Amino acid sequence: MGEIITVTSGKGGVGKSTLSANLAVGLAQAGKKVVAIDFDIGLRNLDMILGLENRIVYDVVDVMEGRCNLSQALINDKRAKNLYFLPASQTSDKNILDRDKVEKLLEELKKEFDVVILDSPAGIESGFEHSIFLADRALIVSTPDVSAVRDADRVIGIIDAKSEKAKAGQEVQKHVVINRIKQDMVDKGNMLSVEDVLSILALPLIGIVPEDENIITSTNEGEPIYYNEKSSASKAYKNIAKRVLGEDVPFMDISVKKGFFGRIFG
Repeated sequence: MGEIITVTSGKGGVGKSTLSANLAVGLAQAGKKVVAIDFDIGLRNLDMILGLENRIVYDVVDVMEGRCNLSQALINDKRAKNLYFLPASQTSDKNILDRDKVEKLLEELKKEFDVVILDSPAGIESGFEHSIFLADRALIVSTPDVSAVRDADRVIGIIDAKSEKAKAGQEVQKHVVINRIKQDMVDKGNMLSVEDVLSILALPLIGIVPEDENIITSTNEGEPIYYNEKSSASKAYKNIAKRVLGEDVPFMDISVKKGFFGRIFG
């Protein structure tokens, strides 16, 4: 049986879909059979990050409503052959998801895939709850600002209260990914540090992703940043994938490198 990994946050715009796409690519490149599902009904964008938007015919709602079968809706990634994608509906209402149908779909996917990655919608409404209630593991994404961290803390509490594992007296394995951190702003006191975020969320860290302008370019081009060998974010996502697989990987040094005069004059 496969593992369900939910990528979630409390606040929108913190990088969930980018993490979902690049983690999916990384795990597929490592030999795992992976399916990434966009659960953000009406606001999908995982398809654009993966560069698969033009190949969508059916979506996750079509599958659950019986308008097609699963194999018709699954899209095989162009570069990572072990990776499949199931898009969200762009036209349906976000409240259309039915818990029993979601459970049936996820149980079917767990039989076929090693890893099922759910790209959760932001917020704590029904779409979010559908994406976390069967999770085996949750990656909570936050940017290093007070509002994002506060909302992430709220999400952690809901996972601990409303997941199926919680109801059975078990615990969803949870880790934090801190995204878009800029060490120069941390040094000036204008951004929370890694230690600040972890002290609030009280969860183990699985990834630090530095601010990287290449991500915007990669999204516009429809190619995950994972493939950009020169990108610092790419290195961070590759390390996250390795840690998810159980490897002990040191965290990146995101300190600001001083130039010649900076080293002399401090």
